[in-house]
Amino acid sequence: MPTTPDLWHHYGRERATRDRTVPRAFRWDWAQADGPGAEVLGDLGGRVVGELGSGAGRHAAHLVAYHASAEVVAVDASPAQHARADGLYGHLAPRLNFVHAGAVEHLRGRAGAYDVLYSVFGAVDFTEPRELLPVACAALRPGGRLVFSTLARHVGGAPARPEVTATEIPARTPGGAAVSMRRWVLAESVWVTALERSGFTGVRTDVLPVAGDREHAADTLLVRAFRAAGRGPGRQRPVSSPSRATTRPARTTRSR
Repeated sequence: MPTTPDLWHHYGRERATRDRTVPRAFRWDWAQADGPGAEVLGDLGGRVVGELGSGAGRHAAHLVAYHASAEVVAVDASPAQHARADGLYGHLAPRLNFVHAGAVEHLRGRAGAYDVLYSVFGAVDFTEPRELLPVACAALRPGGRLVFSTLARHVGGAPARPEVTATEIPARTPGGAAVSMRRWVLAESVWVTALERSGFTGVRTDVLPVAGDREHAADTLLVRAFRAAGRGPGRQRPVSSPSRATTRPARTTRSR
């Protein structure tokens, strides 16, 4: 478990005091207001689904309440977020299981455990990709998919990085002290290369542009990738994947 201060201690705390409902919609975009929903994850009937960096657990709770997944495992390294999520949606167990762990720590040693993994501005954003992506691929069953939304550019307008390099962003300790944390804001082509080198195939990227010129708004990069259906030992139930082995990234413009 992490020994550093919990930099997510304050995030979502105010909302949790006034909104304990299970969201009726699943959104990938930065504003949580538009764009595609849970259908991007494919047919979840009977599937084992994992969320990496689940925060207060709202997306995971939605999947359990409105989709027929066999189990959703919501993983988060923050003690405060784990406790917050369990307090809000612990009643949805056993189909919803909250796990207090880092994403890499949790996935390592769980080969073929998941049909689907996803992250909504979660652990994929805040974990070294060269550590996370290979263990995520190994944790998927052959044919399984990884879907994540991340920043298409930095908040404020700076372009995404052209190589696998983290950006230092402001954060606060539980006591309120100003510190920084690392976030990976990478160009589309960089994500594609990192995913393919980690064993993924069928990579697709779509840009969901933010409406207006809001100061703290940013475009969303939605990424889908698959573990090759022929990899891995034993009988595995595949998740449907694109007919082509690899789909190069394509920019999609959505009206809002």
